[in-house]
Amino acid sequence: MARTEWNRLPSEARQAVEALTGPVVKAQSADNGVNSAFASLLQMDGDEVFVKGVPTDAPGAWVYRHEADVSAAAPLAAFPKWRSEGGGWSFYGYEFWPGRHPDFSPESADLPFVAATLAVVSSFPWPVTIRKKPLSGRLARFIPTDGMGALDGYSLAHTDMGEFNLISSGASVRVIDWALSCPGPEWTDAALWVPRLIAAGHSFDGADRAARTVAAYREADPDRLAVFARTIRAAWASRTAEEALPQRVRLAEAAEAWAAAYE
Repeated sequence: MARTEWNRLPSEARQAVEALTGPVVKAQSADNGVNSAFASLLQMDGDEVFVKGVPTDAPGAWVYRHEADVSAAAPLAAFPKWRSEGGGWSFYGYEFWPGRHPDFSPESADLPFVAATLAVVSSFPWPVTIRKKPLSGRLARFIPTDGMGALDGYSLAHTDMGEFNLISSGASVRVIDWALSCPGPEWTDAALWVPRLIAAGHSFDGADRAARTVAAYREADPDRLAVFARTIRAAWASRTAEEALPQRVRLAEAAEAWAAAYE
């Protein structure tokens, strides 16, 4: 999705935001992420807020509402401070966390802190007031025929906890961008960490060992994890076939190594 800069928004849209924030003195567009039409850190006199925006009539506008709803309920999430509409745009203002993205490489000191965050999220139930297709439905066409039911679950699943969706500050790792969140097994995010660790240079054994520090993953049925690995391999291979972006290729190769470890 093309990213719109603050000064290129319609004046009515900027006014709708500044009615809540006060005059914006600086706007810095987000470096990462490709799915937000507007994503910028706005700085005011003595305050700052991270804002996502989308044209109100865009087909994907509902995703922004969903993200804000889940972020308001999820643990370790950036809390949505306000919502606003104007000039044909919808905006969502979030508390801003300074920090850096964690390092997933084998010798990284960040790994225990990421695991601690995964443990917190894995223990949280899906917010019952928020309707969303479960993970088993999202990935239904990729689930092996002998694996039906393996992805059933009603825990909170972020499903996209790559480095760029985590903010590390000291011993704390917080989670942003809940747009792809859905109900799933309690071990979903810890399991999805495994191929990301492999992509960062771990062997399967090393990645599996790191994920096992999360109780939900450690206690998961190995047969269900094997089905999940095969499902993700098929899903990421399909996405790569559609468009072979470098990040997709790297994750697809890691998912292949992950699934192969169960065969």
